[in-house]
Amino acid sequence: MIQLWVPLGLLALGFIAGRILEARHYRAIRRREDAWAGIETHGLRVLPADVRPARAALASGSVVISVDYWKRFAAALKKLFGGEMHSYASLIDRARREAVLRMKESQPDADLFVNVRIETSTIGGGTESGMGAVEVLAYGTAVWRVR
Repeated sequence: MIQLWVPLGLLALGFIAGRILEARHYRAIRRREDAWAGIETHGLRVLPADVRPARAALASGSVVISVDYWKRFAAALKKLFGGEMHSYASLIDRARREAVLRMKESQPDADLFVNVRIETSTIGGGTESGMGAVEVLAYGTAVWRVR
């Protein structure tokens, strides 16, 4: 009987702790995104026409976020039946938004960011248990306008 309760207890703990930590992280992300809302971020390779640059520098930010026990279990069930893996989608979304924020925070006095790119990779994905963590790197050019 104990052999059944341990995995169920881990699933419940993973679900509850994962939800709490994910909600806390999303609140922090939204708060920081609001603080950076006035700073333009472009995927364009060229500067907008109205910008006269004074200087530029590389800006980068990266994050590694691990998969909790519940997300791993939910993804394993999805593998059986097919469909979108919502549990991993929220993980990728959080990681991407966090990496972009860290990129902006690496050059906090920049006026805008151009040529922003995002790279994603998994860590420990070759194991039988699936993805262990996701790493996201955001990088671009921080530009300061002529004053």
